[in-house]
Amino acid sequence: MGEEGAKEQPSSAGPIIGIKNLNVWYGKQQVLYDVDFSVERQRVTAIIGPSGCGKSTLVRTMNRLHDLVPNSRLTGEIKLDGANIYGDGTNPADIRRRVGMVFQKPNPFPNLSIRDNVVAGLKQTARWDKKVLDEVAQTSLEKVSLWDEVKEKLGSSGASLSGGQQQRLCIARALAVKPEVLLMDEPCSALDPLTTAKIEDLVVELKSQYTVVIVTHNLQQAARVSDSTALMYLGKVVEHDATDTMFLEPKEELTRRYVAGKFG
Repeated sequence: MGEEGAKEQPSSAGPIIGIKNLNVWYGKQQVLYDVDFSVERQRVTAIIGPSGCGKSTLVRTMNRLHDLVPNSRLTGEIKLDGANIYGDGTNPADIRRRVGMVFQKPNPFPNLSIRDNVVAGLKQTARWDKKVLDEVAQTSLEKVSLWDEVKEKLGSSGASLSGGQQQRLCIARALAVKPEVLLMDEPCSALDPLTTAKIEDLVVELKSQYTVVIVTHNLQQAARVSDSTALMYLGKVVEHDATDTMFLEPKEELTRRYVAGKFG
């Protein structure tokens, strides 16, 4: 059985992610401007805003997926448990394990079975005993309420599942490596209302063990699942506050207009 590498124990005080003076460019085009933002641990933080405002870019900087975009660069500081994730000697693969990601479109590995999809991340980090991997696969699938639906066909391709099942499979895959933070970028945009409700219930349940950041264009969804909400517009964070405050008593006129559906 393999063992996870030693890591710093997270602090119980302060935000788990802290961002200061973040600026991001794609080539010569600047897409984020002087972003200051924090994510509180074991809470759900929603990021809302019109298309193209920088929501996806912001979350991708939090686990260094932004590094994979050609001709991209950034300045500023992003700390995970107090350590700069862009600091010298930081391993991006380690950051991506600690800060998992679920994308808008479900992306199971089509050539892998359902079981192997779940444990794919673990198998990249070390050699693991088959029994341990089987246990992790079952536990992770149970967390996303998928185990009972797939336990008789774990050897089938992950791509054989329905869209909603595939998305829950991808969440299980992210949870299998025991991340500290789970980023979800429009996870329900391609799903039907019933499946969306299942994902929303799951998001609320996950915060008992994980920190969740969810990007959504659906204001009602943000109101239902999040503890705090941030509004982005033209690459800037306009306002970030408790969700009830953002929707009922926003401080900024732009926020008031956006949550009232007057633009975006």
